[in-house]
Amino acid sequence: MNDATNLLDELNDRSREVFRRVVEGYLETGDPIGSRTLTRTLSEKVSAATIRNVMQDLEYLGLLNSPHVSAGRIPTQVGLRMFVDGLLEVGDLQDTDRQMLDDTVKRNSNDVGNMLDRLGSALSGVTHGASLVLTPKHEADIRHIEFVSLAHDRALVVIVFSDGHVENRLFTPPPGQTPSSMREAANFLNALIEGRTLSEVRKSIQTDINARRQEIDRLARDMVESGLAVWEGEGEETDRLIVRGRANLLGGEDDGEELERIRSLFDDLERKRDIEEFLQLTEEGEGVRIFIGSENKLFSLSGSSLVVSPYMNADRKIIGAVGVIGPTRLNYGRIVPIVDYTAQLVGRLISDRS
Repeated sequence: MNDATNLLDELNDRSREVFRRVVEGYLETGDPIGSRTLTRTLSEKVSAATIRNVMQDLEYLGLLNSPHVSAGRIPTQVGLRMFVDGLLEVGDLQDTDRQMLDDTVKRNSNDVGNMLDRLGSALSGVTHGASLVLTPKHEADIRHIEFVSLAHDRALVVIVFSDGHVENRLFTPPPGQTPSSMREAANFLNALIEGRTLSEVRKSIQTDINARRQEIDRLARDMVESGLAVWEGEGEETDRLIVRGRANLLGGEDDGEELERIRSLFDDLERKRDIEEFLQLTEEGEGVRIFIGSENKLFSLSGSSLVVSPYMNADRKIIGAVGVIGPTRLNYGRIVPIVDYTAQLVGRLISDRS
């Protein structure tokens, strides 16, 4: 990033304007920009031959690339990074975009997960890209745990948090469980959990079970362990990635190779590979960050860009992230304020609920 900024400082005014016009034209149309097109838009009146020489110099520096022999130029990944860091003009959030996001939040819901799901869909609709919302883990103190038998091989564990939030999971109980052992398991846990969060209970539960082995029989102990394990699986809803707008990335692609790259990206997302990386991406500072192509390993194969921002709880702790995926020729100036505003909305939503 610093190398790109230093490179920008070395360009003279003419080279900088040519570079900026090429990138802006590419981001708007997706097409290579030729020298004759630039002669009509540059503030300085110069010949097409002069512009071609400047573009060749920019190509030599690794900022532009010519996709075809007779075509104009498009920015390279290094060029896009330099443009984003040094020349990007971020616009104000448009009133229509703000209204759509605000209206989504105003549709009140006690289920934060459903609200974040709807907000992700709204973000996808506003940006015409794919939206990402990494939901937070619920860390309120636990008030009560209950196990409910549904069948010989199906049971429900219900957790009530001190802030009124209720979560439940279906799981397979250990063989031989009885209503009595399920009550024992719940009583054992409820005697331990007061004032503790779920993660704190996880850390101490095995120690307590070992220490109090005489107080809880094998069936109850197995019920406790298998019931809590439901929250540790890969599919837990308390820490999940909501992805909306897949069709927005697939719809305009005709090239088979590009389609396969995008499908590979979504396959990775749906398998939750590197899900925690979304939080790690945002830890170096507050505000919106932009990752282009291979700068983020999750998007290196698809050649996509990610615009991502963290959101925080009432204690100013980063607990999740909001982002938009799109092609490298995203309208960054418009997308950045949208992602920033959405992250603020989510942060307020989480803080209000807690």
